[in-house]
Amino acid sequence: MSDANKVVLAYSGGLDTSVIVRWLQDTYSAEVVTFTADIGQGEEVAPARAKAEALGVKEIYIDDLREEFVRDFVFPMFRANTIYEGEYLLGTSIARPLIAKRLIEIANETGADAISHGATGKGNDQVRFELGAYALKPGIKVIAPWREWDMNSRESLMAYCEKHNISVDYSSSKKKSPYSMDANLLHISYEGGILEDPWAEAEEDMWRWSVSPEAAPDKATYIELDYERGDIVAIDGQAMSPATVLETLNKVGGANGIGRDDIVENRYVGMKSRGCYETPGGTIMLKAHRAIESLTLDREVTHLKDDLMPRYANMIYNGYWWSPERKMLQAAIDDSQTVVNGKVRLKLYKGNVIVAGRQSDDSLFDESIATFEEDAGAYDQADAEGFIKLNALRMRIAANKGRSPL
Repeated sequence: MSDANKVVLAYSGGLDTSVIVRWLQDTYSAEVVTFTADIGQGEEVAPARAKAEALGVKEIYIDDLREEFVRDFVFPMFRANTIYEGEYLLGTSIARPLIAKRLIEIANETGADAISHGATGKGNDQVRFELGAYALKPGIKVIAPWREWDMNSRESLMAYCEKHNISVDYSSSKKKSPYSMDANLLHISYEGGILEDPWAEAEEDMWRWSVSPEAAPDKATYIELDYERGDIVAIDGQAMSPATVLETLNKVGGANGIGRDDIVENRYVGMKSRGCYETPGGTIMLKAHRAIESLTLDREVTHLKDDLMPRYANMIYNGYWWSPERKMLQAAIDDSQTVVNGKVRLKLYKGNVIVAGRQSDDSLFDESIATFEEDAGAYDQADAEGFIKLNALRMRIAANKGRSPL
């Protein structure tokens, strides 16, 4: 066990991190600095200050990071049309590099020599926090209590609280959600409980952000999104900040039953994990962004982005946001977005996001060439014969050499 004189803790004010404060004080005799991030989780973060003060914490950081989160992390990720294993929109993954960054900034500001987090030894978050921290401050000490202590249940944590006179907001007799949940402006996730059986259907009352598609309105909702350089800057003609864009899309998407997903994913640490996610705004953003790119991006740029996207998604999922390879890919992705400007019209209906129109001054769609009507010589159809023969040449040579594809 390494020494630590001052530790910055990612602190939620909940049971786990309240225990961690006292455990760090007792186990390491360390001064604890708490950091609570507001990234749109929908919970009141102000009470974290009083809880930390009650635990003897003198330096308390409570930061509103919602705009930075969407502007500098969510939007860049969606420029790449990022999706992990074909389904997961990376709502938890993309929040971790921002928290790691702020932990290190606070460590530098306060002279702390260590950081700490409440991620367990089974999950991806421990990897994401720590890879980010080491990338930004190579010599930082990292304390992960769940990998050190012998407490492994909620009951043992409650017993620790009782022994050390730590006040918590609920007792073992009060009803608690059976799910482990994580929320931010991009999504809310659910794990544990009956979801640990991949055959069990998620209960309807689990979902918090969306109505079921069956209960969604019978009339479609239309929205228009304005894009500049690959990012949404206005909804229905009203200019909005990045965080407000996502908040608005979450509301309209959730009201139309959009964004629910039930996934079994491959964790970086080796196991499969089943989780349910609500990402209404992100689901809309992905569909709309692909629509405006379909109009404005060159074909080979589009295809190259699609080829690279799974690698980019893996980097984010596995915790490599601050890596040189992600930075390199981001530069290429961002360069492609200089022409991704215009407007997308969407129809939202009972869980579906339907593209109803798209337009752009940077459009590569040329109606005079693509038309099925008279094109006034804009496209010479006879040119296609040579094009086809040249592309068939290698296959014709192989077939003449007896290499039949049958």
